[in-house]
Parts: sequence; structure tokens; C-alpha cells
Amino acid sequence: MTQTSLPYRPNVGIALFNQQGHVFAGRSHSAGPEIILPGFDWQMPQGGIDPNEDIVAAARRELAEETGVTSAELLAATPEWWAYDFPGYSGPAHKLTAFRGQRQRWVAFRFTGTEAEFDITQPNGDEPAEFSEWAWLPLAEMPGRVVPFKRPVYEKVAAAFAAFAVPTS
Repeated sequence: MTQTSLPYRPNVGIALFNQQGHVFAGRSHSAGPEIILPGFDWQMPQGGIDPNEDIVAAARRELAEETGVTSAELLAATPEWWAYDFPGYSGPAHKLTAFRGQRQRWVAFRFTGTEAEFDITQPNGDEPAEFSEWAWLPLAEMPGRVVPFKRPVYEKVAAAFAAFAVPTS
């Protein structure tokens, strides 16, 4: 089976904004076909959507699993699916090798808790930690910090959620 004949994995991406208008970004580890390139290893949380799972519920679940955060107010969700293809991969079998890439919907939240809530070292389940470190970064910088194969989706996210990338009073 060629890579282009494989399906896309349903996925949700999360833009978590703080009161200053910056988004949560984590320094990601390489995982199967989701390769990370030096200098392009920052991304926002994302993860698979379970069958029949509501998009906002999936976003809240993935946010909690990857960051520990549960204090988040819904701002918006994209109605469109945006897809990206994985680059060529010849490494060991991985749960993502059954897919061509991922098709994503994105959800924006405003963080309403305290930073003590963050714990990127304790992921949910048997999965390894998604991030080695994290920071609040400007949304407009994210397309330039992510691996090139995700960049077109991140450009759409930056445009879709630009209104939330401002300080709140």
C-alpha cells in the first residue's frame, strides 16, 4: 500500500491562550512519522479523536493528557478539517504508520488557572511525555517554529485564532 492510499488520522489541535495573548507551546519529541527537525521542534498540543467523540471534548481530553491543564474556557473551534501528510518514514513500526497523515480541527481555549496546574511529565496512560519543556509564545511565531510539513496548517491556525492573540483586560 502506498502512503497516498492510506487514510488520514482524525486529530484535534489545541491553541491554549494565556491572559497576555500568547499560546502554550511545547518542545516535542520525535514519534514515528511525526519527525522533529532541529530548530523546528515546538508545537501546540494535539492528539487523536476517538470514534464519535465531540471535537471540544477531544480537545479538553488531549489538553489534560499532554499538559495537565483542565482550567480552560472555550473560545472557538474551526469548522474545517485541515490535513497534513507525514514525510517519508522508514523507522520502526509506530501507531501512526497506518496513516498518510493527520486531518485536524483546531480548538482555542483561554487558560483560566494558575501555572502550577501544568505538568508535562505525567502523561495519561502508557504514552511517553509529549513535551520536554514548554513556554508561552506568540501565536504568529508558531508556523516558523513547527516542522515544515505542519507549517501550512499552523499558518491557517494563526489566521483563524489571531483575534485571541491579544492581552485580555
